[in-house]
Amino acid sequence: MALIDRLKLPAELKELSYEQLDEVAEDVRKVIIETCSVSGGHLAPSLGVVELTLGLLKVFDPGHDRIVWDVGHQSYAFKILTDRKDRFSTLRQYKGISGFIKPSESKYDAFGVGHTSTSISAGLGMRVADDITGRQRKIVSVIGDGAMTAGMAFEALNNLGHLDKNMIVVLNDNEMSISANVGGFSHYLSNMMTGKFYTRVRKDVQEYLATKPLGNRILHLAKKMEEGMVGFFTPGILFEELGLRYIGPVQGHRIKDVAKALENAQNVDGPVLVHVMTRKGKGFEPAEANPSKFHGVASFDKCTGQSVKLAGKKSYTDVFGETLTELAAVNPRLVAVSAAMKDGTGLNILEKKFPDRVFDVGIAEQHAVTFAAGMAISGVKPFVAVYSTFAQRAYDQIIHDVALQNLPVVLCLDRGGLVGADGPTHHGAYDISYLRCVPNMAVMLPKDAHELESMLRIAEKMQTPCAIRYARGEAGAYDDIPVTPVEMGEPEIIGDGTDVVLFSAGHIFEEMYPVYKELLARGISAKLVNIRFLKPLNAEKIAEAARGAKLVVTAEEGSVKGGAGDEIADILMDNGVLVKVIKHGIPDIFIEHGDHKSLRRLIQLDAESILENIGKHI
Repeated sequence: MALIDRLKLPAELKELSYEQLDEVAEDVRKVIIETCSVSGGHLAPSLGVVELTLGLLKVFDPGHDRIVWDVGHQSYAFKILTDRKDRFSTLRQYKGISGFIKPSESKYDAFGVGHTSTSISAGLGMRVADDITGRQRKIVSVIGDGAMTAGMAFEALNNLGHLDKNMIVVLNDNEMSISANVGGFSHYLSNMMTGKFYTRVRKDVQEYLATKPLGNRILHLAKKMEEGMVGFFTPGILFEELGLRYIGPVQGHRIKDVAKALENAQNVDGPVLVHVMTRKGKGFEPAEANPSKFHGVASFDKCTGQSVKLAGKKSYTDVFGETLTELAAVNPRLVAVSAAMKDGTGLNILEKKFPDRVFDVGIAEQHAVTFAAGMAISGVKPFVAVYSTFAQRAYDQIIHDVALQNLPVVLCLDRGGLVGADGPTHHGAYDISYLRCVPNMAVMLPKDAHELESMLRIAEKMQTPCAIRYARGEAGAYDDIPVTPVEMGEPEIIGDGTDVVLFSAGHIFEEMYPVYKELLARGISAKLVNIRFLKPLNAEKIAEAARGAKLVVTAEEGSVKGGAGDEIADILMDNGVLVKVIKHGIPDIFIEHGDHKSLRRLIQLDAESILENIGKHI
């Protein structure tokens, strides 16, 4: 029996020797690899923080102290080592445990997270609240895996330094955030300068000199000398200038070193940053060799690392990357912008051919959009490729820096709709609703690969802003439907029935087309309208398609509040078409994680559920 299976977690971790903790680390890695090989998940990030997690649990009490994780995909070891080892095999599965930190799932999860760079802000809020309420506990924010490239993290660091609160920030540096000089002397220097003796003497000297003539000037000179030592041997001068004491760099795969640094951090009066160096994918050779590929994975062979996913049709992401590369070959002013997601959004295809025309700005969606606006106003054609859920972080920039100035920026919103196992933090549920109300913004909703390719070609010619919203997974293809040209603002109308008129927005066509065919099979006169565009949209054609119908049914894989269904209902009302409209979409709740089919059934957005609902009204 593995050592981890004999422990009462997390309490008994504190009683183990460091040699035993090393054994536990190997047990944890085996559990992570075994589970992710079946269910997929964020493999490389979690493998990289196993020893760091054990160090945190060795020093702090997770049931009382607050360990605030940042990018939640680093949390797998924490889940296993607190209270979810026996349930970890259900990771990311429908009704199983989440792939991210989720307070409703466990008392050990301090703050919900799915998007990045929030831990320092949240931790500082907890620290201030504890000071107000008189609660005594340690607050530790763990940030890393690229999260320090986001402006929000530095906003929080600046505020933390200003407030001078007792709080520990752990920077997990896996070379995706800040790389550093690592050496024996810098490690010794950090340990020495944050040890109990040095800290006590430093404080005593400060208090003594503060009462003496010229004391403040001597203190200022001493501080400059100390900063010079730190800055010469370590990368910590930035954090020192922000008001945080710096400890590090620390070898993040030596549990004893991590624990010692964290213990020293507790001796510091005020905010402190512990800089921990780790290797993403540690302990699984394929992930160490290619950490980006194994950042988030589907099922794979745990011996070789090879994906076991069966070959299928091209995904929307593939079609996007290939089409954009074709357009770039003709248009030398076409560029692409990514917020740390080149591979995930398909821009790696373009980068291989035109490396100087793909710009990865890091986890900084706000900057990405305004950066693109700056290029657009100067005569370049930028395509901003971003997941729908992350585009929410740049909403102000979309409105003020792009739409208000009517600049020809193309927003390419990947993962629109339900995304499955990543769950509520990653579902692209709100883009249709929040873009619908933005002036000057055209919104395109392709149902298949042909329409996505056509819309990208339309967008490339536009001199005004637009957004193209498409799904995760395989791009649809409908061989039994004649391919028609995609024209700006024009819907595609299939059939001429009048009893039930179906309006489909985007890729949910894959459910609405079977509904249409089943209605015909049942002898019900039906018509199917693929709207293709939300803005602009030919209102006359929409109204005419529904005129005389007994029932109008809309569907979209987006929020039903303020979405495409509302747009159709508004058009019908404005044009005097009085007909009952029933809308299908993502309801006004957060949808859990799980496989796509189960989630659609859960919210009654699958073909069978839509047919059942229609049957209640006719």
